[in-house]
Parts: sequence; C-alpha cells; structure tokens
Amino acid sequence: MTTSGAATKMTITAYSDPSFTTKVSTVTNPFTVWINPASYSYKQTISYNDRQAQGSSGPSPEFNRVADEEISFDLMFDATGVIPPPGGQTSYSHGVADGISQFMALAATMNGGIHSPNYLILAWAQLQFQCVLTSMNINYTLFMPDGTPLRAKMAAVFQSYTSERQLAKEAKKASPDMTHLVTVTAGDTLPLLCYQIYGASGYYLKVARHNRLLDFRALVPGTQLVFPPLAGAR
Repeated sequence: MTTSGAATKMTITAYSDPSFTTKVSTVTNPFTVWINPASYSYKQTISYNDRQAQGSSGPSPEFNRVADEEISFDLMFDATGVIPPPGGQTSYSHGVADGISQFMALAATMNGGIHSPNYLILAWAQLQFQCVLTSMNINYTLFMPDGTPLRAKMAAVFQSYTSERQLAKEAKKASPDMTHLVTVTAGDTLPLLCYQIYGASGYYLKVARHNRLLDFRALVPGTQLVFPPLAGAR
C-alpha cells in the first residue's frame, strides 16, 4: 500500500487517554512494523434483540446496535539481516526479542498510570483505526545455534475503542427526547413499546392519542407508530 508513490510502513501509536490526545512518551512510540502485513481482516458485528413472540413460527430480530469492529493481521519479525529493522536499530544480538518487546511494551503491557494497556491507533495509508489489542499469538520459526529466535510471526487482533464521551454523544440518537418511528411486530403491546423507548410504560395512553388509535390493546403487526419526544408524550 503506498501514498503518493512512496512506500509507507504501518505504525502503531500508543496513547494514555481514551480520547487519544496524549501520546505515551517513549522512544519506541510509535512502533513501526518491520514488514507490512500481506493482508488484514476486518470484522464488524451487528447486534439484534430476539423478539420472537410466543407461539410464532420464527424469530423477528429487532436491531439493537452496530457493535464492535475488529481488525486482525500477522506481524512478521525477521532478524536474519535480510530486512533492516525499523527505527535505526542495527544489532540483531537478541534476535527478534527486542522488536517483540517494544511492541508488547506499547500494546500489551499494563500502563500503571491508567491501570490498563495503552489505547492504540493503527495507521497505514487509508487505514486509521482507534483500538486496543485483545489477543496475540507468536510463532517462532527460525533460530540461531544457541536457540535465539531469528524469525517470528505474531497473529494480532485489535478491537475498536470509543471513549465513554463519544458513546454518550452517539447514544443521543436513541434518546427518548427524540421522535421514534416503530413498526409493530407480533406480540408487541403499547405499554411494552413505551417502556422500551421511554423507560416507563405509563405513557401508552398519550402515545395512543398521538397516533389516534381506537384500541391500543389490539396493535396490528406492520402498523407504524410515532413515539414523540418524551416532553411531548407527557
């Protein structure tokens, strides 16, 4: 992957705060990979609530949220001398141990100031990913006569990370102070829907009046109901 014709290396930058404003102050931050990954995998999960009604023939899952994102790839460490290590390092006396230790210090070691590993940003051309390291598996494949590892492959998995402040902003999209349009499914009742949206079932009569329902007890599946902002439903 290149930018403006020039080869770029993936970097992993560590931060000590969940807002990604304070970089960890070490000479090895950011960590530059020795060899760019040959590929990487992106995974995103979408969460649904199981809304299968009693007696129905199948589930009708209701969208909950777009959940975690995950990126995984293999990092190669090679101290055979074929590939120069990044960061100006010139000695291979410890094989790949120094490079792996630098990565682990930034991404997989407890930061005493925040009582957790550091927050990370993966950067490689268009890839800009705020995350934390969730797992790694190292496979050593080549050794010096004394057993010092010369080559290793690390399978690393990173999970997206969003600060509580940003999550709070995003949560406003589902706020009871906003208008909601809901399609009725089998088994729904107006008090239940009010509870799901407003956190209290007692607004069902006012919602029924807002939607001009003649009988709020007999909701027809497929009907669309408007749930006004909480202030308007009181």
